Amino acid sequence: MSSSPIFRRIAALQRGLPWGRVLDAGTGVHSLRWVSGLQTEAWTAVTASEGMARQVRTAVRRAMRTQDRIVEGDWTDPGLLAGETFDTVLADYLLGAVDGFAPYFQSRLFERLRPLVGRRLYVVGLQPYVPGFPQDEAGRMVVEMGRARDACLLLAGERTYREYPLDWVLRALAQAGFRVIGHDRFPIRYGRTYIDAQIDMCEARLPRLVDAGLAASMQAYLHALRERAHALHDRLGGLAHGFDYVAAAEPLPLPPSDACVQQKDQVCNLL
Repeated sequence: MSSSPIFRRIAALQRGLPWGRVLDAGTGVHSLRWVSGLQTEAWTAVTASEGMARQVRTAVRRAMRTQDRIVEGDWTDPGLLAGETFDTVLADYLLGAVDGFAPYFQSRLFERLRPLVGRRLYVVGLQPYVPGFPQDEAGRMVVEMGRARDACLLLAGERTYREYPLDWVLRALAQAGFRVIGHDRFPIRYGRTYIDAQIDMCEARLPRLVDAGLAASMQAYLHALRERAHALHDRLGGLAHGFDYVAAAEPLPLPPSDACVQQKDQVCNLL
């Protein structure tokens, strides 16, 4: 079982309820390894990335049963898992990732997931930090790295993640027909592994920058940024800034006229 404090908190919020049929709605190696270790009737993992599908399939190959499946698709497709219901749905950092695959769909994500949730929805997310202006050294460094990462992604022709704050998530869940039953924050202390992953991500995009001079200047900046981040990390014992969060919610009964799913083989058109 995962030692992640977020997954431990989700298990505590479950309060002994059976996991039943589980949907990992935005799967990754970390989340699916945890899900595959639970006592479930079956699990379904969804990703919009072909590469991620390959990674998770390799990671849980030995744990997969005949009733488990990995599905490629994105949530703008009304036919994706149409008519199905899952006892437990996990949206592990899905909200932030959606913008990279389905731009501007995030405000409708919980509405889209609502017909699939039979008993419990768990939303895990990252409190946005890139737009912030922290006053402490660690916060300023984390924000600088985040801005450098996003700049490189955009200059390379890719989309960045778009995170939403916890208070927005709580409002959006209520508007989508859920009752929030609990939420928690988990302070983050970034380590050297995180620093190197962010800088490595940037450097991998530099060959795709159109302007060679800009790419060379960015390479020098990233080299210096890595050294400054390492030095600050070692002096402070980590870069403490921001938090992750988890929110647990249950679907409220929908009036018959508003129900998305009227028959097993029909789903409302959300596009």
